Amino acid sequence: MRETDAPQPLAGLEVTECASFVAGPTGGMTLAQLGADVVRIDPIGGGSDHCRWPLVGDGEGAADSDSYYWTSLNKGKRSIAVDMRSEEGRELVIALVTAPGENRGVLVDNVVGRRWMSNEALVAHRSDLIHLRVQGYPDGSPAVDYTVNAEVGIPEITGPEVGGTPVNHVLPAWDLVAGLTVSTGVLAALYERSRTGRGSYVELALSDVALSGVANLGWLSEAAERGSDRSRCGNHVYGSFGVDFPCSDGKRVMVVALTPGQWSALCRATGTGEVFDALAPVLGADWADEADRYRHREAIAAILKPWFAARDSKQVADELDSARVLWGKYQGMTDVVAEHRAGRHAVLADAALPGGAGAITARSPLRWNGAHSRVGVPPDLGRETDEVLATRLRLSDAEIGGLRSRGVVAGPR
Repeated sequence: MRETDAPQPLAGLEVTECASFVAGPTGGMTLAQLGADVVRIDPIGGGSDHCRWPLVGDGEGAADSDSYYWTSLNKGKRSIAVDMRSEEGRELVIALVTAPGENRGVLVDNVVGRRWMSNEALVAHRSDLIHLRVQGYPDGSPAVDYTVNAEVGIPEITGPEVGGTPVNHVLPAWDLVAGLTVSTGVLAALYERSRTGRGSYVELALSDVALSGVANLGWLSEAAERGSDRSRCGNHVYGSFGVDFPCSDGKRVMVVALTPGQWSALCRATGTGEVFDALAPVLGADWADEADRYRHREAIAAILKPWFAARDSKQVADELDSARVLWGKYQGMTDVVAEHRAGRHAVLADAALPGGAGAITARSPLRWNGAHSRVGVPPDLGRETDEVLATRLRLSDAEIGGLRSRGVVAGPR
């Protein structure tokens, strides 16, 4: 897959990011992968997410270890380390955020409690500032993916059908959705500024992202109508037919039939069409009806299970592919690594971290005329401090040296 031909549609745009953890950095990374010059501002020594797991070496010598997490979420950005507790440091940050220029004046942050970085204070320096602030709740109180996910009810409908304890999801899905919403909000605000000259203050609460997600899927409406939560259904796909099956070699596959065509393909592959045709009038089922396939999911799975149990995973894969069945194999992340090493996934790329360790990271999933964008260099805390101060604020070497000597800014380790 080509990557050098991919356009950089946001080339020339300068963004300042002062955010930690997942949502804000994901938004900045998305803009950087589209060509924006994103400068990340961190406290000297790193913020609360700078050494977050996973770390190189499983955290052994954590103080000196690169974080796979932090370096990947912030790749492609320039890093500046500033003592934001000092007056000089605050003045530098404000100057960077509100620097004049048509393609400047864009800030993404999740700052709490810094009055000097309030939108009102910043707009006093640049009236057309685009400021997108990520919050936990709309009132500014804290929340993280794992708390808001619990509050919108997802763990209560996840997991085995038996047993009543909530099952947490390990993927911070709302954080990732919020990060992409950050980039959407910035681009929308830029478009408005290009037409009207006005800036924007955009607030994005993680709790609102989660609530919007479950509401837009119709799940809250369903609960309101029923007056009760949906029952857990294990690995079955809710409202359709889809479930996992073990093969004879112990490996498992996930098979899904959302449409009548996919259902027909599954019956054709497994040779069960006649059985289901005979069973339909007995159950009063219409197999072309997605809802009926869900209602009778256990009976369907029981009929299909012997077909999978009689074949190893390779034979299952070949026969399902031949019939164009919608399916996927269960595998571990080490298997994905092996596929990457074999050159299967063009979106993945190898990178060298500042400490010398190797890492696997990702290009933007967007392909422009068949080409991925460049990966972006993994960051090193404060690596571009001097460069940013010189290019964005036009400070001299002597001025930068003075800031360094006074501990206002710092370079890389």
